[in-house]
Amino acid sequence: MQYFTEQAPTHREALEKIRMRYGDRAKVLTQRSVRLGGFFGMFTREGVELSGYISQEPRRAVATRIEEEKQKILKTVKDEQTLQLVLKEVQTIKQRIESDDRLSSEEHPTLERIEELLETNDFTRTFIRSILGRIRREVSIEDLEDYRSVQNRVVEWIADAVTISEDQFVHKPRVFVLVGPTGVGKTTTIAKLAAVHGLGAGGRPQRKVRMITIDNYRIGAKQQIETYGDIMGIPVSCVESYDDLHKQLALSRDVDLVLIDTVGKSPKDYMKLAEMRELLDACGSQAEVFLALSATTKTADLVEILRQFEPFNYRGIVLTKLDETMHIGNIISVLSESRKPIAYITDGQVVPQDIERASVSRILMHLDGFYVDQERMGELFDAQTV
Repeated sequence: MQYFTEQAPTHREALEKIRMRYGDRAKVLTQRSVRLGGFFGMFTREGVELSGYISQEPRRAVATRIEEEKQKILKTVKDEQTLQLVLKEVQTIKQRIESDDRLSSEEHPTLERIEELLETNDFTRTFIRSILGRIRREVSIEDLEDYRSVQNRVVEWIADAVTISEDQFVHKPRVFVLVGPTGVGKTTTIAKLAAVHGLGAGGRPQRKVRMITIDNYRIGAKQQIETYGDIMGIPVSCVESYDDLHKQLALSRDVDLVLIDTVGKSPKDYMKLAEMRELLDACGSQAEVFLALSATTKTADLVEILRQFEPFNYRGIVLTKLDETMHIGNIISVLSESRKPIAYITDGQVVPQDIERASVSRILMHLDGFYVDQERMGELFDAQTV
């Protein structure tokens, strides 16, 4: 028996190569992910490897098997009525065998279309494989013919993967700390949150708010947040040490919300991250730490940032710069795999308009090529927020 192994960037391309080289008698047995290309181990990309064998049985063998089964059945037939029923059953068996044989040698068009959409939206290969596997397990061959129904189910599965962080004022003062890499928009986000809660923007109840910054290193950072504070009439304090921060928090016991802006750090700068972690210990165990992530971040960088900031015990994500990207499948994939919820999303520089509480329906509206019933998704997945 002849065996084969073919590699390609996608499952569909691998199948096309197999069909072109070996014809319809090629039977796929296994599939696995591999790394393709590269130069001395670098610049590789993810791909698919399919292995199988070349069937020695000619195509007419299927018809022969059916005919043999039919003859066996016909031997037991004693009248015309029974004959007609048996012939119908044989035809059904034949159609089922032909359908199964066809699906074993190539993907259903609906599966191919869904896979293309997921790839277009930058979902990770792991996430794509999980969605396609779920379709194969839960959707019948007949139902695959209804593409709209299948894609609606896929949108719901994507929605299931998005987790939203709760937003509640349990302690007073509520201490909200925003950490993250350089350049993701932490200071502007802190100012937006100050306006939302301190000015009662967006229909929120007006609260007593104070801002604290420990970003005294970046040129203009202190002046930027002080300018925001002056415009909004919200006090701003700058601290440089654990003792300074502890003192300022002690002076803020009568306020509702303390917003703390931090220094942007590279996830590779381990020493600086450790120093900032020690400084933030002054906030106490009840402080809520959130990680700011830019929606434009590459998948590999997302994974690294999440890992390096893990010592801060952040409880959720503030997704920034949503207006600067067309696809966020990698964000959904990585956060789902890491089980990290999203608290807020920002989509511009305007204070305070360009920020809102995260919601599943809002995230889904950034899917490209999928039809999303936003009202229905909101009813199914969006919880009430405070």
